[in-house]
Formats: sequence, C-alpha cells, structure tokens
Amino acid sequence: MFLKSLLLIILYFRYSCGLNNGLGRTPQMGWNSWNHFGCNINEKLIQQTADIIVATGLAAAGYEYVNMDDCWQVSRDSQGTIQADPNAFPSGIPALV
Repeated sequence: MFLKSLLLIILYFRYSCGLNNGLGRTPQMGWNSWNHFGCNINEKLIQQTADIIVATGLAAAGYEYVNMDDCWQVSRDSQGTIQADPNAFPSGIPALV
C-alpha cells in the first residue's frame, strides 16, 4: 500500500502541468500601508514609499504594488464612487498612480 501511494505521488508531480506564460513565478510582491501606519497615511507618505521602493531596488526585484489598505477615503459621491480624503490626498488618488 505504501509503494502504491508513493507511486501515485511521484506520478502526480511528474505529470502535473501549467501554462508556461511567465505568470506566477513569484508571489504578488508589494507593500501595504496598514501593516505599519494603520490609518495614519497621506499623499506624501505614499509617494515617498513608492519612491523608496524604486530607489532601494525593490521594484527591480519584483515589488510592484503599493497598497493603501484603508483610511484614504471619506465618503461616496452621488453615483456611489468612493472619494479620497481631500486633506490627506489633496492631489487625489490618480496623482499617485
């Protein structure tokens, strides 16, 4: 029974396949504001963080995401679109993209 199970495991890994399209070679790599700053974020902090990711070589190593987890928004407009806090993000979120 053990040999049969071992053979099945070996065959499974031997014949498993996936697309060879370059996706999934690394995990999604990035930085999340919540982990350190919680709700104490603003436009300057996010921009400085993105600049540091590039300057320190993290972007070249595969880090490509800067995630503003929470506390960047204050309300919704009449269509229901989330609005950025104008005091913390005076240039708006698109300026950070």
